[in-house]
Amino acid sequence: MSKLIKAGTQQEIEQFLYNQSEMLDTRRWQDWIDLFTADGIYWMPADPADEDGDGIPSIFYEDHYLMRTRMKRLDHPRAWSQSPAPRTSHLVSNVQLDAAASTDKELVVRSRFFTGEIRLDKQRHFVGSYTHYLIPDGKSWKIRLQRVDILNYDAPFDYVLQVWL
Repeated sequence: MSKLIKAGTQQEIEQFLYNQSEMLDTRRWQDWIDLFTADGIYWMPADPADEDGDGIPSIFYEDHYLMRTRMKRLDHPRAWSQSPAPRTSHLVSNVQLDAAASTDKELVVRSRFFTGEIRLDKQRHFVGSYTHYLIPDGKSWKIRLQRVDILNYDAPFDYVLQVWL
């Protein structure tokens, strides 16, 4: 078992994931980006069978540069596609520390999510699972990789997914 899994880790990780969701829902984009390691990746595969996002089609495969680019687009005053800005609510549940996949340097956490997005008079819902690869960072954690698997990965969307799930 990983030495990172000790008493209290489950609750600590749950709070970390809840805080991450709150940052997204309150549009604190930079705070959210700061949760990632310097080489951290936010990845939503186009196919749940994909094992690595490097060099293959993905819905998202973003490093810090691409996350900051998206943040600037979301906040730009002339971003007509963001007026009015979408509102979201992220719910995270079924948080499980994966002892078998974790190492002494990295904690693997699996969870489920439900995200509602409201923009203009349209509502969209996204459901799926997260896999977080977390590195200890003092009294907190940093995300090395956040994998997002949405259940309807093969469905068409009415408009481009702008917000982070």
